Amino acid sequence: MTRSTDPRLIMFHKQRISARTRFLILSQQTVCGFSPLPTLAQLVEKRPVGKVAMHPGALTHRAEQRLGLPAGSLEAMGDFHALVDVPGGPVSVFLAGFTAIDPPFQAVGDAEFVELPEARMLPPIELQLLRLAYEYLIGG
Repeated sequence: MTRSTDPRLIMFHKQRISARTRFLILSQQTVCGFSPLPTLAQLVEKRPVGKVAMHPGALTHRAEQRLGLPAGSLEAMGDFHALVDVPGGPVSVFLAGFTAIDPPFQAVGDAEFVELPEARMLPPIELQLLRLAYEYLIGG
């Protein structure tokens, strides 16, 4: 069971040749693996100075297991870290990319890969997180 303050993982696939980027939307209609953020969630613009952030490696490994993917199917983007304020405390949001040449469409079951414009049905907080992730991925 995921608690509202558990860290979340946004998963994406970026085509190596064309740079086409798709984000994984899970069956709960969220990009925040593996539980949607609470309704009152708000993006924290600046992280507190001096706070030690966890590394997303363990979270990435759990995501591979949950999706039934082999080890090494996801690569954590260790320097991406967003912070979201929710009732009960802050939530860390990390980013991980699928390492396969093509997105693992069959392996992700009910989830689907979408490009950024196709994600507009998501809650505003998730759209903000996707904007940050996309800017990070294109080097912005």
